Amino acid sequence: MNRGFTLIELLIGVLIAGIIAAIAVPMIQQQLAESAESVAIADIGIIVSKFDAILKESPDSLPEDQAAFDAYCQTAGLKCTDPWHNPYQYLRLFNRPGNENQARKDHNLHPINTYFDLYSKGPDGNSVKALTGGPSQDDIICANDGAYIGTVSSYPGL
Repeated sequence: MNRGFTLIELLIGVLIAGIIAAIAVPMIQQQLAESAESVAIADIGIIVSKFDAILKESPDSLPEDQAAFDAYCQTAGLKCTDPWHNPYQYLRLFNRPGNENQARKDHNLHPINTYFDLYSKGPDGNSVKALTGGPSQDDIICANDGAYIGTVSSYPGL
């Protein structure tokens, strides 16, 4: 006798598949988010190491502005955009006293870098100068002149 699946057996199979998907999908999304964050941290770390070499030779050779930074990244074969497809943000501070007002600031509203600001606006694509601001909490930053590269929410200077 040829026997097929009953409706109850099929429903149980679909229920089990749904439970597995409900558990697996958030875990996969979390892994993808952590991976993108790690890529942004690595990208910024590579750029910072290139800029450290520039600073040792001639600090005045740092890119002047965002456009010069983008051109530098392209000619140096560096990534100009973060994993969320937003451009890395750059602001030269060295010998640019007027730029200090635009610099990223810690909880005491002091600039977090001396020579340049470099950061990703994170997955939400939004940011504000003060690291304590809500939109900045998911940003990936370079702080303390490269001594810290990571998320704002994990930055010990807050």
